[in-house]
Amino acid sequence: MSDTLYMLIQHSEVVLLIASVILFFSLFAGKAGFRFGLPSLLIFLGVGMLFGSDGMGIQFSNPDMAQFIGMLALTIILFSGGMDTKLSEVRPVMAQGLILATLGVLLTALIGGIFTYYLFYWVTGREVLTLAEALLLAAVMSSTDSASVFAILRGRKVHLKERLHAALELESGSNDPMAYLLTIMLIAYIQEGNMSIAQAILSLVVGLSVGILAGYLLGRMLVSLINKINFHNESYYPILLLAGAIFTFAATTLCKGNGYLAVYVAGLIIGNAQIVHKKRTSLFFDGFTWLFQIVMFLMLGLLVNPHELLPVAGIALGIGVFIIVFARPLSVFISLIPFKNFSFRGKLFISWVGLRGAVPIIFAIYPLTAHLPHAGLIFNVVFFITILSLLIQGTTVVSFANRLGLTKQPERKDVFGIELPEGIKSAMSEIDVTPEVLKHGNKLMEFTLPDHTLVVMVMRDNHYFIPKGNTILKEKDKLLVISDNDEALLQAYQSLGVTDYTMRKN
Repeated sequence: MSDTLYMLIQHSEVVLLIASVILFFSLFAGKAGFRFGLPSLLIFLGVGMLFGSDGMGIQFSNPDMAQFIGMLALTIILFSGGMDTKLSEVRPVMAQGLILATLGVLLTALIGGIFTYYLFYWVTGREVLTLAEALLLAAVMSSTDSASVFAILRGRKVHLKERLHAALELESGSNDPMAYLLTIMLIAYIQEGNMSIAQAILSLVVGLSVGILAGYLLGRMLVSLINKINFHNESYYPILLLAGAIFTFAATTLCKGNGYLAVYVAGLIIGNAQIVHKKRTSLFFDGFTWLFQIVMFLMLGLLVNPHELLPVAGIALGIGVFIIVFARPLSVFISLIPFKNFSFRGKLFISWVGLRGAVPIIFAIYPLTAHLPHAGLIFNVVFFITILSLLIQGTTVVSFANRLGLTKQPERKDVFGIELPEGIKSAMSEIDVTPEVLKHGNKLMEFTLPDHTLVVMVMRDNHYFIPKGNTILKEKDKLLVISDNDEALLQAYQSLGVTDYTMRKN
């Protein structure tokens, strides 16, 4: 038994107490930071550094454990991100998102790596990093971090034009596998020095192909399993999917495929299929994903020694600014040359949301566990650039979108929050009672609605009640309507003068 594990067992109560205090502190700090426009994930990273070796003295220097926790967290985050991605929204920008996730990542790594190599040489007058090591450093940072993008776009409820929201979520959810493969291949090349370009391309193609295929097949199997199995306890269903996500990652990786791509594809398949207890499962994964994001950023904050960042601050600043203002925009504009979906302003915004976060830091741990000569330097530079990216890009996403004129009014909010079982073929809509509607009468019985259509609930002044035929309706009431004839219902809305409504079909 290792000394670390022995100490954890001997002082388990103290460990749990400290962990709970850090978690409490992180949540309240994240709430305070949100009010000042700071990304929550940056706050969690800062809290980890505060409690770490250069702060309150908690010692955590186990890169193998950090890599394992990061791997598990990324599996959950990517699976949940896939489940929340609607194919109907991303399908029009599928090609653009996948090109950005592959060619865009490759170009960013190539341009950034060459610049990094010559910058080190120009600053020091000698070859600090070989070209392969410089490319490795850039490859580690080449992907847009899914956890950061999901947290900022969804957490701040940013509504974007030109399907930019869908494109960015698709890119950030699917580009980590490319960065991972580049990282692994460059580490192997540095260690062995005899990998040919043909071998690298073959490894890349096999990893991506097996990842997509395994994710699709295992996703379909999980959909079939969850719909056919009959658990006596509904809480078992999200646990089943959690086990399926972990199995998908591990099995795909053991088959020489890209596990990160597989879990994202599997999540995409499951999230867009009809499964039992879908709402409960989604809520479970939302909370679980945030827990792992917090744990991951806290752990990475504990892992770093802040005093080691100061010696590399200057050169890391130069690399970070170059990637943010040149390498990322150039790769985006080149990748999107064949497509006309996005305006010049849209491409600028995509370039700006090239956020770095936990993923680059986790990938930077791989050189440490591989014991490469300059692994510590690469880790510290990547960590500094991640903080820089979250500070500069993460705090300006909303304001930059507003300045470019790319934001739009949010869609009408679902105030009732009711989900019908997947098997019920009906339409559920919410309408606002306006003066135009009340011209036809102020009692529910005076409304002309199609057969098999019911007004099942009314919300008035944040209070809910079930109406009767003689219920008197008032302006600003909100009605929940269920019908099995949505076409007739729409015609009735037109005759009643209803203009403000939402409709969801099962």
